[in-house]
Amino acid sequence: MNNLLIIGSGPAGYTAAIYAARANLSPILIEGPQLGGQLMTTTEVENFPGYPDGVEPFQMMDDLRRQAERFGTKFVSGVVTKVELSQVGYIEGKAETCHKVWVEDTDLYETKSLIIATGASAKYLGIPSEETYRGRGVSACATCDGFFYRKKTVAVVGGGDTACEEAQYLANLCEKVYLIVRKPFLRASQIMQDRVLNHPKIEVLFEHNTLQLTGEGKVQGADLVYRKGEPDEQVHHIAIDGFFLAIGHHPNTQLFRDQLETDQEGYLKVAADSQACIGCPGVFAAGDCCDPRYRQAIVAAGSGCRAALDADKYLKSL
Repeated sequence: MNNLLIIGSGPAGYTAAIYAARANLSPILIEGPQLGGQLMTTTEVENFPGYPDGVEPFQMMDDLRRQAERFGTKFVSGVVTKVELSQVGYIEGKAETCHKVWVEDTDLYETKSLIIATGASAKYLGIPSEETYRGRGVSACATCDGFFYRKKTVAVVGGGDTACEEAQYLANLCEKVYLIVRKPFLRASQIMQDRVLNHPKIEVLFEHNTLQLTGEGKVQGADLVYRKGEPDEQVHHIAIDGFFLAIGHHPNTQLFRDQLETDQEGYLKVAADSQACIGCPGVFAAGDCCDPRYRQAIVAAGSGCRAALDADKYLKSL
């Protein structure tokens, strides 16, 4: 029987491991399919405190991992395939609530407490060139990567509040911003629509879909289709330096949705002033899997700290 199991190897998971290991909880961290999570889709991190000259995401994640390892965290490579929460196990001869986690369908781990830090994934259009240029002009986070496109031309895809916010943020940095909208209208709130439609640096392209991205080694343009499938369909090209997706995220919480409370999008719900998942003692969430709003590495790290402190307090109460 383990004290604490952590699922996820992004800033939230590693930070939780650092705090838990320093509290002598002997945490085990299951690293999952992608070390570093969404952070690994960018080329350089410049807004994480402690790296004044910026840092490559792999280096930052390696620093966090080594720090967690230094204090005694054990790491397990593999993907969690099954979870059973609030199961009865035996702790020091007494029947106690425990949680069961299977890695790759074969290895079973029983734990008194669990921190879920599985992150979220950005939604993409599904065109092949998105993958080709990921990290070389394609981004799903204007706050993370917008600085690299100062005084350049970029495009944002989406028609909701998030897309409008991203377009405005980028317009403060870039020479020009195209907002590519599939529908003939914006879904954003009226105030956000007014700001975007009246911004001198933002050009809204209604009823446009992206066919492909082009460029030599990096994004240099996009082929768009206007009114796809209609008699007046037209294909044209725009020159851009960056391509930002703002069509939403989906939290990586599928394994837990039948056992834990989530919102309509699947983000795990946590108690007020806590990282404790609602309705299941000893289970905590941290990072983007429970954060539909901020989605920043530093915020994820902070919630990982909170989750570890909450887990420590819970274990002491047993």
